Amino acid sequence: MQLREGERIDDLLTHQLKIIQSDEVFAFSLDAVLLARFCSVPARGRVMDLCTGNGVIPLLLSTRTKALIDSVEIQERLADMASRNVEMNGLAEQLNVFHGDLKEIHKQTGTGVYDVVTVNPPYMPVASGDRKANSYIAAARHEVYCTLEDVIACCSRLLKFGGKAAMVHRPSRLIDIITLMRAYRLEPKRIRFIHPKLGAEANMVLVEAAKEGKPELRLLPPFIVHEENGAYTAELQRIFEGKQLHLTDGDQDG
Repeated sequence: MQLREGERIDDLLTHQLKIIQSDEVFAFSLDAVLLARFCSVPARGRVMDLCTGNGVIPLLLSTRTKALIDSVEIQERLADMASRNVEMNGLAEQLNVFHGDLKEIHKQTGTGVYDVVTVNPPYMPVASGDRKANSYIAAARHEVYCTLEDVIACCSRLLKFGGKAAMVHRPSRLIDIITLMRAYRLEPKRIRFIHPKLGAEANMVLVEAAKEGKPELRLLPPFIVHEENGAYTAELQRIFEGKQLHLTDGDQDG
């Protein structure tokens, strides 16, 4: 597998998967791992991952389902990296990468065709926070190419009736997320907050909604990343070791 300048190949958890990464362009973080283990997935069917970056979420989802998994990335260099990750792992029959704009992707895929849509979108509006000189990192963190509303509207367009949209975001945007989801006929069903340690304020939130679903929200127990001594909690360690492919809806001993 040919690498571009600044790229490296890392192990992707313990599933015998490899992933091409670059700190200069894109390297996945815990939020992508947790989203891939939180979302509902069908045994078969079709899944779409928006804002896929180097394609880490589709790679992880391939360990949980035989469904066909599409993904879309607007930045050409990242889309190329995602495509090479699919090829390197021998997953071309299951995973497919589109280089394009999520606002237009329905013109290629059709509408109302996916069972699940996942997304780890940029968290910050363009006007907020520090805009990095690195355009790739800036686009990953700020709504340069798409707004939160663009993302949620796309989820709604692509999903079948009853299909699930799953997102990881910052808790500070939760009201915006819920408001926009309902505006686009996505009913929030499951929410789980991620806390760096017990007693600390949540720094991430996982949200799953159903297309045309009835109002009924489950607020799941908090997910704790670190013990007091800095070690990973038992649930996160099981995820990293590949012993747990789905975030349980119960407590940390689940």
